[in-house]
Amino acid sequence: MSPADSSPDQIRAQIASELARFDARTVDPAGHRAAAVAVAVGATADGDLGFLLTRRIARLRAHPGQFALPGGGIDNGETGAQAAIRELAEELGVTAHPDDVLGRLDDYVTRSGYVISPYVVWVADGLATADPNPAEVAELFVPTLAELDVEPRFITIPESDRPVVQWPFRGHLIHAPTGAVVYQFREVALHGRATRVDGLEQPVFAWR
Repeated sequence: MSPADSSPDQIRAQIASELARFDARTVDPAGHRAAAVAVAVGATADGDLGFLLTRRIARLRAHPGQFALPGGGIDNGETGAQAAIRELAEELGVTAHPDDVLGRLDDYVTRSGYVISPYVVWVADGLATADPNPAEVAELFVPTLAELDVEPRFITIPESDRPVVQWPFRGHLIHAPTGAVVYQFREVALHGRATRVDGLEQPVFAWR
């Protein structure tokens, strides 16, 4: 898929089609904390296609200062998709509805004890109107799909036999889980490749 040569409606349909063909793997969250994140895709203020990415504030208890997709814990009685939609509204003031969920990606188990379930959500022009919650978000980024569609780096570390994934973004290297989720989104939604990410490691600083 070439976003530059397609309309937003065509891109939405193509992403939904690729996700429908993808057999997402789920993980029993027993013994872990269940969480959901939103890959919120739509039109940027400049008319490009992109998604929402945040940097967490430094005073948060969990993963302060790190790059993250909007998301959080799944409440009792709530589905993962419902949690992703709720967190999108709470963190960034972006409203989405169940019909806006285009599909999901593989669950990712983190070193900090979470099972993260990623949902791809179409937010139309919501990228341009996002209003970050200062209690949670230090900085908001809107990477374009062109910025997403770059080759990640895979490095080895002595502490694990799994490679650490690093997504290059505007001079930063973004690691798993966020780096793994956006990498899989790129592979599945943009290129139709059923690439798995459960074999990708987090950096050692995320183990604590």
